[in-house]
Amino acid sequence: MGLLTDLRDSISRVVDRLFSESEPKRIGIYGPPNAGKTTLANRIARDWTGDAIGPESHIPHETRRARRKENVEIERNGKKVTIDIVDTPGVTTKVDYKEFLEHDMEKDDAVRRSREATEGVAEAMHWLREDVDGVVYVLDSTKDPISQVNTMLIGIIESQDLPVLIFGNKIDLEEANVERIANAYPQHETVELSALEGENMDEVYAKIAEYFG
Repeated sequence: MGLLTDLRDSISRVVDRLFSESEPKRIGIYGPPNAGKTTLANRIARDWTGDAIGPESHIPHETRRARRKENVEIERNGKKVTIDIVDTPGVTTKVDYKEFLEHDMEKDDAVRRSREATEGVAEAMHWLREDVDGVVYVLDSTKDPISQVNTMLIGIIESQDLPVLIFGNKIDLEEANVERIANAYPQHETVELSALEGENMDEVYAKIAEYFG
C-alpha cells in the first residue's frame, strides 16, 4: 500500500505541475489614463486572435472596468507564451468630473463617468494585488514619466515581485522621448512602440514571450 500510495502521489504531483504550467499567465496592462493601454490591448488581441478587447477613445477613463481577453498565444524567436490580457482602467490619484466637461459632456454624464472611473481605479488596484502574474506598464512617451501615480504603481509592482515590462508608447508623435522613460526607471527594461500605428510590435511580442513565458 505504501508503494502504491507513493506512486499515486508522485503521479498526482506531476499532473498538477503540468496543468499549472499550461495555465495562461494573467498579464495586467497598467498605467495612467490615456497612455494607450486599450489601444495596445486591442493591437495584441487583434494580431493574435482577430478580436478587439474594448473601445478606444481620446477621452480620459474610457476604460472604467477591467476587460479580459483569454488564451492569447504569442510566439516570437522560438519562445511561446499563452496569456490572459487584463486591460485595466487608468490609475490616477483623483478623478474630477470637470475634466469630462471639457469634452462636451453633460454634467450628469460627467459625474457618472467620474464615479465609474473612481471605482475602476479601485478595481485595477485589486487586480494588481491579487490576480495578475505579470505587468505591462504603458507610458505616454510624450509626457514626463516621473509622477506620483507612476512611482506608486511601479513600487507596488516591485513589492509584489511581479515581472514587469515598461512600454514607451506613442513614438509616432514628434514629442516622443522614450529615453526619458528609460532614465526614470532604469531598473526595468523599456521598449518603445506605437500601439496605434503598430510600430516596433515585433520587439514587443519578443519581449512578452521572453519575460512571461
